[in-house]
Amino acid sequence: MEEQVTNSAVVAAAVETDAGAERVFDVLVDWPRHAEWMFLTSAQALTGAGRGVGSTIEAFTGLGPVGFSDPMTITTWRPPELIVMEHTGRVVRGIGVIRVLALPGGGSRIIWAERLHLPYGRAGRAAFSLAKPVMRALAVHSLRKLARLAS
Repeated sequence: MEEQVTNSAVVAAAVETDAGAERVFDVLVDWPRHAEWMFLTSAQALTGAGRGVGSTIEAFTGLGPVGFSDPMTITTWRPPELIVMEHTGRVVRGIGVIRVLALPGGGSRIIWAERLHLPYGRAGRAAFSLAKPVMRALAVHSLRKLARLAS
C-alpha cells in the first residue's frame, strides 16, 4: 500500500525583543497596525473585534489593488502568550501560530509559525521549497519591525 504524503509545509521565524510579552501581544493584535510591521500586509477585524476564539480577521497582502485576501478565524486565544489562527482563504490555507514568550528580565521572544496546505501536489512542494527561504526572511523582517514597534 502506497503511503499518502500530506501536502503541507511549515515555515517559522523567531526574534527577541526588550519589550514585555503583554506589550508585544497588544501591538500584535492591534489589527489596523499590521500594515506598520507585516510585509506588504494590512489587516482588519471582521467579527469579535479580532479578540477571542471565533473572531475573524481579513488580511490583504499585496501592492495597491494587486494581491490576495487572507481570511482567518482565531481558534486559540491566550493573551499575552498565544494566538492560533486558521487561514480559510483561496490562496492561503492552513494554521498560523504566534507565541510570545516572556523572558527573564522583562523581554520576550516572538515565534511565528505557519503550517500551510500546498496545492498542486509535487509541483506545489517544489515551489514551496524555493519560496520557503524568502518567506522565512520576510517573517523575520516583519517580526523585527513588530519588536521595534512594541519597544
